[in-house]
Amino acid sequence: MSGDRGGESAPVAAPGLPGVFRLDGKRVLVTGGTRGLGEQIVRLLAATGARVATCARTAEDLRALEASLPAESDTSPSGALFTEALDLTAPDRLEAFVQASSERFGGLDGVVACAGGARGRGLEEADARDWSATWELNVGHTARLVKAAVPHLRHSGGGSVVVVASISGWKPGPQAQYGAAKAAQIHLAASLARELGPDHIRVNAVSPGSMLIPGKRWDRMRTEEPASYARFTAEVPAGRLVTPLEVARVVAFLLSDASSGVSGAHVPVDRAQNAPTPNGY
Repeated sequence: MSGDRGGESAPVAAPGLPGVFRLDGKRVLVTGGTRGLGEQIVRLLAATGARVATCARTAEDLRALEASLPAESDTSPSGALFTEALDLTAPDRLEAFVQASSERFGGLDGVVACAGGARGRGLEEADARDWSATWELNVGHTARLVKAAVPHLRHSGGGSVVVVASISGWKPGPQAQYGAAKAAQIHLAASLARELGPDHIRVNAVSPGSMLIPGKRWDRMRTEEPASYARFTAEVPAGRLVTPLEVARVVAFLLSDASSGVSGAHVPVDRAQNAPTPNGY
């Protein structure tokens, strides 16, 4: 994958991070780690020496990830990947996975709340269940993940939490329930940074712009509606969308000791993108 040219974003062996940016021995849990940005984060962390626990809805996706990682994680110790299929919204499942991951690795040094999503369409079409489900997928899952991880991070002497939000959290565009949930995640990260700081636990939010991911919305627009895609990307100063690898690098930095002084920050990774969708702003 090239993070700087052409917009290609198929997973490849991540180049890792040199020196203090490496994550050798770090024990990190990532939710939603088999597709898109989550997958790229897992691959990059493994390539830079971390031990990674991740979860997804289907065991099939996790098996595919496991089968593809060994060649990309030669620097990682044996047994460096721990996975489990689970529904993040199911009662106690996420909490049990955090506990199992900590037991497997002998503790945790970081967590990444990457899983998320949206339910429903516009205001007049979405019902209360859509709003509730969107909130739980994003804010609820993040709050429960951090709460479950805090005892393990504290026991390790501190750690780093990265909340994956979105530019939709402060740059308005449909659907409102998604943007509202992402805005709440950004505020949650800042609040928890203050609350957990005395335990040497850092909390930061990363907001990706519209990412070009094979087979997903913007990639389909690029091939099926090139004129619309050109209009959409024209307002991005660089003329191209950010890639998952570029976002993953920022997440890895915030997990590393190189970012030890950074907490309560909100870091957009969007190439100075303005509207989050063709219908925004």
